[in-house]
Amino acid sequence: MREQTRWTKVWDAPTRLFHWTLAALIVAAYVTAENGWIDWHFRCGYTILALLLFRLAWGIVGSDTSRFGRFVKSPVAALRHLAHFPRREADTEIGHNAAGGLMVLVMLAVLCIQVGTGLFANDGVFTEGPLARFVSGDRSEQITGWHVFNFNLILGLIVLHVLAILAYAVVKRHDLVRPMVTGRKRLPASMPAPRMASALRAAAIFAVAAGAVYAFITFI
Repeated sequence: MREQTRWTKVWDAPTRLFHWTLAALIVAAYVTAENGWIDWHFRCGYTILALLLFRLAWGIVGSDTSRFGRFVKSPVAALRHLAHFPRREADTEIGHNAAGGLMVLVMLAVLCIQVGTGLFANDGVFTEGPLARFVSGDRSEQITGWHVFNFNLILGLIVLHVLAILAYAVVKRHDLVRPMVTGRKRLPASMPAPRMASALRAAAIFAVAAGAVYAFITFI
């Protein structure tokens, strides 16, 4: 007999809001840079920085499925998971699988590099990052080049992420998008639901992160 299933909450609202807001801000950062709206580009960058600070903290004190200690596995575990990719089987993952967990770490790392280099970058005309004055003009230009190159890496990772979602949908019939929208997925009834952290805790952490970024750009 097939095991009974139920809808289980696997993603909390703060994690889902972080995910989709970050996606929108990456698009906005690209559009503002391409159109020369540098002031708005920096605002997007500052907001992304606040989101990253929140996510790093939420990865320590957030819900079970958002904690790094719960979903970060070794590269060997990721390769072992990918080795079974062609096999069609029920989706019983609670949160990120081993390969997806490593992808999260890589994406967070390149985004941290992106906002970090952006703080030292300049547009070659009037606008520069708040830390650009602490380095030479040539160094700022060099870091600006890194900033541009790293964004291309981010675009590549986004394409890889989307292709992976499509591959899971086609090959394994796993819907990875709906749970990140609704927070719920159908799992075996015998599997315990992950613990969800308080939304008030998330709001407090984000307020501290946003306040820290605001203080930084105001008083630096």
